[in-house]
Amino acid sequence: MKTILIPTDYQPEAFDSIPVLINQLQFEELNLVFLHMFKLSDSATELMMLSRRSREFEKVSEGFYRRGNELREQYSQVNSIKIEFLYGSTLSMFRNFLEEQQIDMILEREACSFSQIHKSSIDPMVLLQKSGLPVLKLNKNQRRSVNAIAEDEQEPHLSEIEG
Repeated sequence: MKTILIPTDYQPEAFDSIPVLINQLQFEELNLVFLHMFKLSDSATELMMLSRRSREFEKVSEGFYRRGNELREQYSQVNSIKIEFLYGSTLSMFRNFLEEQQIDMILEREACSFSQIHKSSIDPMVLLQKSGLPVLKLNKNQRRSVNAIAEDEQEPHLSEIEG
């Protein structure tokens, strides 16, 4: 079983590269950990309320939940999909998170959907590069074939037009 960290903005597009990932790791069960990071506030009040926060889950789109459920139904290889928020920007804190989540590898940036979802969002790539974990690069030929299939599925078929 492999646990893969995927930096994300929790939009449905975050799942676009997952079929390629699944195809590339054909015989592995996968745990997918979708992560968004925030800088840690210097406000004592905000820090005390951190454990009670749920506002961040409002930033997770309905489309993200829907695509995640569809993916789990379609691919038996996907054992779990987790949504995680991490507050802070130190390497030691990040390594503790990776160890706690038992992360094996990180999905390459080019395959991730990441943008700021809040004014305190931070780009995790610096910490990801310093983490020492392997970066999973997706096969570019497979990536193109999945994109071609997706485009083909969007075009109406002749039988659908005539019927």
